Amino acid sequence: MTISSKISTFAGLPIVAWDADETPDDPAAVAWRLEVEEFDAAEEEIEQALEALLGRTGEGGPVALVVGEWGEAYERSFPVDLLVRNAPRLSRLRSLFAAELTFEQCEISWIKQADLTPLLEAFPRLERLWVRGADGLELKPVRHEGLRELAFESGGLPAEIVRAVGASDFPHLTHLELWLGVDNYGGDARADDLAPILSGRALPALTSLALRNAEIADEVAGALAAAPVVARLSALDLSLGALSDTGGEALLAGQPLTHLTSLGLSHHFLSEELAQRLVEELPGVRVDVSDRQQEEEWGRYTAVSE
Repeated sequence: MTISSKISTFAGLPIVAWDADETPDDPAAVAWRLEVEEFDAAEEEIEQALEALLGRTGEGGPVALVVGEWGEAYERSFPVDLLVRNAPRLSRLRSLFAAELTFEQCEISWIKQADLTPLLEAFPRLERLWVRGADGLELKPVRHEGLRELAFESGGLPAEIVRAVGASDFPHLTHLELWLGVDNYGGDARADDLAPILSGRALPALTSLALRNAEIADEVAGALAAAPVVARLSALDLSLGALSDTGGEALLAGQPLTHLTSLGLSHHFLSEELAQRLVEELPGVRVDVSDRQQEEEWGRYTAVSE
């Protein structure tokens, strides 16, 4: 699977380009896409685009912002500094997607990210942060009272990022999504790195946990089988990964999962028999076992890597 199309909505709002022909009657009723047209655009072009966007959205800027191509995203880091410098003019910002690029613009594992800690510090009222790409990604343990939703999409998420999330103080975070990826693209996290999250000690408000696109899906499933955090989840998602019967058996043999509203397992390597058991033994739970894969001679694979 590749990320081949741009999203059309974000934070429940339709997305409008910063240079669209018409300005919506209410600029706060849409999410704005900020991007440059050419992949090799000069650095000042994204700055000029932001200036134009701020002129259209009025005082406080957009409520939701989707940042796409900023110019040489495969070499130049996501423009954290540009957003931080303009934080006083972006006081209404509640939702941010950092680097919503398709594979034609930049493969997910080539997207140059940066230290996102200053971003969280500069926007204390931010409620939703989605991040794509992990090359150069950094995060220091931080306290943020506003954040409700945090997602890292990657072909390989470094263990230090997973540990930083677990060490951070996000008292109101309800949804966490980590695309753990593969070791070959920097995804070196193991189940032990998830321990603070799985133990329930971190993220006290968490009700939705997605540990997706994981090469170590079986290992993660084994850890979840006895993880205290599971008891207070309504949604659990292990999709896009390399889950096999080993992980599926661990889920069935572990703690009860019948309290869940949904269990996402799509793109998996479960046998037909075990996939059916998961559906039958979790009545009332929406169990998604679609997109069954066949193991190759060289092994199992995640949906997204490069």
